[in-house]
Amino acid sequence: MGFDGQVWQVRGGDDPVGEILIDEADFPWLSGHFTAGPGYDAVRELFARELALAERDDDGHWVEWERVYDEIRRRVSLVSPDGPVPEFLLHIEGDRAWFRWSDNPFDD
Repeated sequence: MGFDGQVWQVRGGDDPVGEILIDEADFPWLSGHFTAGPGYDAVRELFARELALAERDDDGHWVEWERVYDEIRRRVSLVSPDGPVPEFLLHIEGDRAWFRWSDNPFDD
């Protein structure tokens, strides 16, 4: 089954965070057009901070990245067309989102 055209949902709290319309699959990553929902403003800065930290290359930045990403995971969930996924790594920048997911927890 192909992923192109699927809509994945990002949920958080009472308001939808957004939807991702998949337009590219490069396993294990999927990417697509992100449409923000009413809940996105509450997590927008977390996603911006996460990307900024991922692009850095100095001592200790991965410890800070993990702290920020743990907060993202606490506040949002990712839902495939088949239902919630238990493990994911999600990036959002502007109107693009890319992620990988697993039906099992990632290795530490």
